[in-house]
Amino acid sequence: MKRNRTIASLALALVSLTPLVMSQESRVMREGGNWVEEVSGSLSAAKVVRIKAEPGAVRVLGDSQSGISYSVRSQAFTSDEKNARRQFEMYKISAAVRGETVWITGEWQGGRPRKFSSEFTIHVPRNTEWVKVETDGGSVSATGLAGRLDSESGGGTIHLDDIGGPVNAETGGGTIEVGNVGGDLVVRTGGGSIHVGSAKGKVVAETGGGSVTVASGLQGVVIETGAGSVQLKKCVGKAKVSSGGGSVELGDINGPVEVETGAGSIRVAWATGMVHAETGGGSVELSGVSSAHVETGGGAIVAKFVDSNRDRPESLLETPVGDVVVYLIQDVPMTVRAVLEVANGHTITSDFAELRVSSEGGEWGPRIQTAEGKLNGGGPTLKVRTTTGDVMFHRAQR
Repeated sequence: MKRNRTIASLALALVSLTPLVMSQESRVMREGGNWVEEVSGSLSAAKVVRIKAEPGAVRVLGDSQSGISYSVRSQAFTSDEKNARRQFEMYKISAAVRGETVWITGEWQGGRPRKFSSEFTIHVPRNTEWVKVETDGGSVSATGLAGRLDSESGGGTIHLDDIGGPVNAETGGGTIEVGNVGGDLVVRTGGGSIHVGSAKGKVVAETGGGSVTVASGLQGVVIETGAGSVQLKKCVGKAKVSSGGGSVELGDINGPVEVETGAGSIRVAWATGMVHAETGGGSVELSGVSSAHVETGGGAIVAKFVDSNRDRPESLLETPVGDVVVYLIQDVPMTVRAVLEVANGHTITSDFAELRVSSEGGEWGPRIQTAEGKLNGGGPTLKVRTTTGDVMFHRAQR
């Protein structure tokens, strides 16, 4: 009796370790001058789905079905049927359920031929908790998932949309396009461009050299590109942007801003927090800010200050070569200290009687102009400095 129980327990253990594949079918057909194999199957649902395709594109679709179905289309670029079938046998497609994880893989069992491609299409329940996709170099596409998604490609493009949980996507060099994400979003590419629609969590977008566009990030945005341009339309929380040389354009930022570019221009439409902006040589335009620290190696600066809060930080606008234009709404309390270091041919002008403009220097030497004064009783200091260029202070409407 004891021996029978032992045998039964061993059999149960072996069954639990056996991959649970409900069904898998394959067929080989000629297509033009090449050969194609189609493998399809289905499995029971699991909390985690992991997909690994050594050479191949992967598409994941979340829907209302209760199980998982998959199809893999492989193409051998040869007219020799025997050679093609040998390649299909070497490229093993396997699918299994192990514990709470489904594995769907395409792996080479020997040397990889030069001309071979595969495409994976996997349908999973929308409420799958975690989907992880890995491919050596093919593209990745995923839509309609409520949970977490991790995606990695050796160099292909990545397209993601309608993902409810956090997303982490990386490619060696392809472009990344993301629609709507319900959690945090981290995307990285070695050199391609990045486009993000909307993320309810924090956004981190990094590329070695492509452009970056983010429409909306609701818990802060960090963007870094080696050389490309950056456009961030809306951000709730801190916005931090760095470019090796491209232009930067920021829209409505409900929080502080840190932006740096090696040579491009900087534009900020609106920011409720402190703006730190630095460029090696481009112009800077701030259309509506409370306070700002701006430095450019050789461009004009235009800044409009709209916040009447007396507790805001001090501001600085500095350029060695270029005009500085300051717009102040009527009730902004501010203490102004402006310096024009080489005033020959340039001047400081003001719409405000409270600003006292004075000059220093002889007829034959450098002439320095300064402007000082307290507006609306005085407040946080605004320092303006340019070596050569005009400085202008204007009244502005909200």
